[in-house]
Amino acid sequence: MSKTALIWGVTGGIGSALAKLLAKEGWQVAGTARDEIQARRIVPLAFEVDVANPFSVREGVAAIAQEIISVDWWVFAIGDILSKSVSEMSDVEWQKILNANLNGVFYAIHESQALLSDGAPVYILGAVSERMRLPGLAAYAAAKAGVEAFAEVLRKEMKRTVVVVRPGAVNTDLWKKVPFRLPANALNAEDLARKMYSAYQNNYKELFLD
Repeated sequence: MSKTALIWGVTGGIGSALAKLLAKEGWQVAGTARDEIQARRIVPLAFEVDVANPFSVREGVAAIAQEIISVDWWVFAIGDILSKSVSEMSDVEWQKILNANLNGVFYAIHESQALLSDGAPVYILGAVSERMRLPGLAAYAAAKAGVEAFAEVLRKEMKRTVVVVRPGAVNTDLWKKVPFRLPANALNAEDLARKMYSAYQNNYKELFLD
């Protein structure tokens, strides 16, 4: 019987790369996105969810539970970034970045943890947050640092593997939103997906990629 993955943010660069890889490996993949039509181009089990909205997450999980029995790998691959100084940033912009990178993680795992099979790991897309404490990245750096603390507590509460994926840089559309040059050694999304899958297969407890 094939395993099942639940990928939050299946239309993003990393989420879609991982979904396609797992499908080739014979996995059943359920994916969420804000645009269900776009998500269905990637996975047949697609669900429209806005992780910034707790009600949307709750409704989405209820729909997912009607289609799958349990989840063997839970992946949060959603993220957003903004380059703007604290003095210029609006409260709406601040909240948008925290919702995508931190609050959404809480809403998603809070509503869906009952779907997890015994031993299923939780993977959360993070960042090398200590290197992201740069002018203009206050919201992003704060959110990703929060993810680290949240994951540490989650491991103790859930008593299961919770991995924060910390790639140095990944060549996705996210880089178009910041005035920084993409590092020459940046991974592409497919490379990261393969490394994540290898980490899953080998039961890694952390995934730090420099």
